[in-house]
Amino acid sequence: MNEHGANTYTLTKLMFRLLPVQILLSASGMVNSLISGFFASNYIGMEGMAAVGLYAPFNTLISAISTMLVGGSVILCGQYLSKNERNSLQNNFSLNLLVSAALGITMGLILLAMGVFNLSSFITQDETVRPLFDLFVTGQAFSTLPYYIGTLMTAFLSLENRGRRITAASTAYLAVNLVLSYLFVAVFDWGIFGLAIAPAIGFWVFMLIQAEYFLSGKSAVRLSLKAENVEEIKEIIRIGFPGAASYGYQTVRGLIINYLLQAFIGSIGVSAYAAMLNLMMLFWAVPTGMQAVSRMLLSVSMGEEDRQTLTDVMRVVFRCYVPLTCLMVAGMIAAAPLMTGLYFSDPSEPVYPLIVAGLRIVPLCMPLSLIYMVFVAYGQSAGRTGFVNILALMDGVVCVAGFAALLTPFIGLNGAYIASVLNGVCTTLYIIGYAWVRTGHFPRTMDELMAIPEHFGAAPEERMDISVRTIEEVVSIAGKVQEFCKERGIDAKRAQLAAMALEEMAGNVILHGFTKDGKKHTVDIRVVNREDDLILRLRDDCVAFDPGEHSEPVSGDESAKYFGIRMIFRIARSIRYQNLLGMNVLTIRI
Repeated sequence: MNEHGANTYTLTKLMFRLLPVQILLSASGMVNSLISGFFASNYIGMEGMAAVGLYAPFNTLISAISTMLVGGSVILCGQYLSKNERNSLQNNFSLNLLVSAALGITMGLILLAMGVFNLSSFITQDETVRPLFDLFVTGQAFSTLPYYIGTLMTAFLSLENRGRRITAASTAYLAVNLVLSYLFVAVFDWGIFGLAIAPAIGFWVFMLIQAEYFLSGKSAVRLSLKAENVEEIKEIIRIGFPGAASYGYQTVRGLIINYLLQAFIGSIGVSAYAAMLNLMMLFWAVPTGMQAVSRMLLSVSMGEEDRQTLTDVMRVVFRCYVPLTCLMVAGMIAAAPLMTGLYFSDPSEPVYPLIVAGLRIVPLCMPLSLIYMVFVAYGQSAGRTGFVNILALMDGVVCVAGFAALLTPFIGLNGAYIASVLNGVCTTLYIIGYAWVRTGHFPRTMDELMAIPEHFGAAPEERMDISVRTIEEVVSIAGKVQEFCKERGIDAKRAQLAAMALEEMAGNVILHGFTKDGKKHTVDIRVVNREDDLILRLRDDCVAFDPGEHSEPVSGDESAKYFGIRMIFRIARSIRYQNLLGMNVLTIRI
């Protein structure tokens, strides 16, 4: 298999295996808006839908803070995992837990004060919408604490490959939110306050289900209110801020858009725009989940200085994720009237055609937005703060709000819709332009589009990539490895030991790991020679198996078992095993 293909098959499987959990996680928060919009439009009316829409920028601000903390932690912890730094992992989790709790309580008190003391005059002067907005904010105040802590726990569960726990928590949240929304609004007639308090209770259930795992002692990290290195919060914020800034800018953008809609169209424009966004929320979970998966793998690749996997992640995004998003967009456009009927079933209502138009225009930005989101995650992992900040500013305020301000006075609500599409075009052009400036020419390869520095990772001539699926292919490895070592000027003894180590360890995976679950597997092998280092890395997605547990001599009938593993441990300088995101990663230095 060629160099680019050697790593991609297993990586693609991994990215699609991790994707459903991340989509479900994203959807669990976004469905809140979908459910709120459904009950607001069907049981409270257009004014209720407008109140939900006016709250959207505050919801974005809350998400921005969570994104900053979680995004910074995931990137740092991905690097800690790649280096097996468990103490740093624990400190990061404990510190983030404390900060998340403090921020959750603070944000909740601010929202509570705003709703109870009627401090929302700067949001709307509409006397029919404002009381509803105050009640909605009051109920939402009780969700910030469990949301922040629950989202943090989800990120660490993902790093430990505990998808089932995340699925259980997310499913429980959705069920509680839906059932309680129906009871509170349709049965008990609590109005918009009931619509706000239902998801808050759901988030508490979401948090507690995940917390049980960390309390059970099974997790790599534990719930602790002590952090050894408090200064690390600065690094978390520094790394996470650019991604969070995007949400922060979106908060400003939401306030500007709401102002423009109220000024040029009225409450019907706010209601239609909010309904369109809410109906799209569930679908936004797909690119958001794709970004989350990419961010985890990009951060691990950066920690390992694995240039090939870094570019392969982005290749999977363009070859698989982007086309999948395009198919979803086509379905959304075709189903626009059907989707609109969930909120406003009567086509004769003035708001109905406005929503349909939005659902036929705004989805066109989603493939380009996915590219933007993944490059933001890459920029965070690579420490390109300026690049990410400019992208976030363009996406959050400059392009969408700017184009909306130019177009809305002349073509109405469609101007705000078209602004989102033009924004996607501008951010994509900036990504290409940035790579052009960094490389000195128009980017023609993925390496060039990502503007990866020449000194990063092993150069092509310093590494060899092989994928094997059968024991016959393993047997042929020895000759290829020795030939590579000879070309690199490595002595014959080390070359022979390297070939022997790969043959033994890869053969062990195929003979034993491949037969555990009846699924198709591949062992991706990398041989790297940089300066005096000869590094062998084997990666597979079989059942977890740590060869280090069988490296010590045993007596009796077991003495012959795992003899090959013990031999490799004796001849190697060092051997390190990790299970990263559900994959076995074995690194051998000869």
